[in-house]
Amino acid sequence: MKEKNSIGASVVLSGNEAIAQGAYEAGVAVASGYPGTPSSEILAELSRYGDIYTEWAPNEKVALEVVLGASFAGTRAMATMKHVGLNVAADPLFTAAYTGVLGGLVIVNADDPDMHSSQNEQDNRNYALAAKLPMLEPCDAAEAKLFLKQAFHYSEMFDTPVILRVTTRVCHVRGIVKIEPRDTLTVTPGIHRMPEKLVMLPGNARKRRRDMESRIQQLKSHAETCPENRIEWGDKKRGFITSGVSYLYVKEAFPDASILKLGMVWPLPADLIRKFAASVDEVIVVEELDPYLETHVRALGISCRGKDIISPVGELSAASVRKAVLGQNGQQSIFDAGPLPFRPPTLCPGCPHRALFYVLSKLGVYVTGDIGCYTLGALPPLSAMDTCVCMGAGIGNAHGIEKALGVENAIGKVVAVIGDSTFFHSGITGLINIVYNKGCSTVIVLDNRTTGMTGHQHHPSTGRTISGEKTKEIDIAALCTALGVEHVVTVNPNDLEKTEAAIRSEVNRREPSVIIALAPCVLLPEMKTLASGTRFVSRTENCKGCRACLRLGCPAIEWLPWSDEQIPPGSKQKGISCINASLCYGCGQCAVLCKFGAITGTEAIDG
Repeated sequence: MKEKNSIGASVVLSGNEAIAQGAYEAGVAVASGYPGTPSSEILAELSRYGDIYTEWAPNEKVALEVVLGASFAGTRAMATMKHVGLNVAADPLFTAAYTGVLGGLVIVNADDPDMHSSQNEQDNRNYALAAKLPMLEPCDAAEAKLFLKQAFHYSEMFDTPVILRVTTRVCHVRGIVKIEPRDTLTVTPGIHRMPEKLVMLPGNARKRRRDMESRIQQLKSHAETCPENRIEWGDKKRGFITSGVSYLYVKEAFPDASILKLGMVWPLPADLIRKFAASVDEVIVVEELDPYLETHVRALGISCRGKDIISPVGELSAASVRKAVLGQNGQQSIFDAGPLPFRPPTLCPGCPHRALFYVLSKLGVYVTGDIGCYTLGALPPLSAMDTCVCMGAGIGNAHGIEKALGVENAIGKVVAVIGDSTFFHSGITGLINIVYNKGCSTVIVLDNRTTGMTGHQHHPSTGRTISGEKTKEIDIAALCTALGVEHVVTVNPNDLEKTEAAIRSEVNRREPSVIIALAPCVLLPEMKTLASGTRFVSRTENCKGCRACLRLGCPAIEWLPWSDEQIPPGSKQKGISCINASLCYGCGQCAVLCKFGAITGTEAIDG
């Protein structure tokens, strides 16, 4: 259980920690979500408070449905997810706008401009507009806590779910946050039979649709005077309209300018925008990604500059904003970090996925992939993933390719790979589809016993809840068998020979099959014993420079090139490989590949 911060204290928190603190202070009773960078730490942090029920759901749709149910029971509830997770939750999201709430309900949505850890950089402000839900957007950690608490207030005031939109920089920035007491709520959870409000049959939904329109008009009026929207008057030569973290960039780049800071980004305050625009000589809209604000400003008949000078791609910065507005001269008076050294991502030393992808690359099969740290298998030298669309898509992709090519042309050529957490998230239905529609695809579940990419969160087959308590451990092999897959094989991917034999056998079947590549992530705490046990070293006198071990792409294996003077007379060898013992985890994959005895196991040196 987390030790509570002292009431009245000012502490340094990240944006995600501040959101968790805000949820605690707001009296949230139930919180559910699915891990996804940059949102993962919110629920993990909240689970440590002890006074709130928290859970990792199998996916974001389930998470939103859970908290919606908690709201129907009269309690405050919160769902957390990254931007693409809101796509998964869109079905209940749009209907929840009709039902409204009983207890306050907030959906925390974390967008990822510049795709630091995502497959796209969609702008989810558009969801607020499409679903007709109010959206608040804080600019820093302090506002993240403040706006979250206010979102619960608005949810109950206007009978609606509220979306809190944050971005990567807001999630991970650290700032000073004041600790306040927890709200004392007098609500007792209960059963509320209100079918006219909660059962969306067409007759009820039509009435709720009219109620929702009335609510939107009330919110529009409220947006004109709410404290989240404010004007900061300064030099009126230029007036900036902005929101979220872009506000901080504008403040740094143009500290003396007039700014309309929009904290409620839907619905927008039309009269306030007109008032501001009429008071400045020029209006410039500064926002990341889509011209969301700009489009609405122009729709009000206001002339402005925006995406004609500011890129719609990636993150902004104070330097890029100043340069966009002032041209080349604008960059001289503000710090610009400049380009960073290239650091290509790679699978960790000892990662069991590396061995699996090495075998797939060797076999030359077409690999339909998925979202996770294993997506790095697409990069050289492994180069063993050919598609990656969204969570669970690899299984559907493989089935579609098989049906397009026909069984005769597809057998032995296509496999789908998916992580264990992703399998529970959205892979099960794809596998059902293969079985039901008489497919013959082979699905490989890369089971490393955790949700690796987002920080080692538990999931249904780890046997632990979000708080670490023991729970039922879902057996993936038994589940696949129950779905109708008659050929389910479990292998240790670190055993290259058996893994290759299993894949060769299963991809040539004329019926569905599943291979479970089971080996724990080397970064799990219980795997420290591996790192302190046997490691592998190079016997450089035996190395022939064949580079076979380098095809694994393991960071622990280094290539030491020889100068012309070092090359032995008559030899074509250009250097030798060498294992960095400080990085080696002892998986032994490289030793299997070496045919010259140049790699051997040895007892690790402590420390």
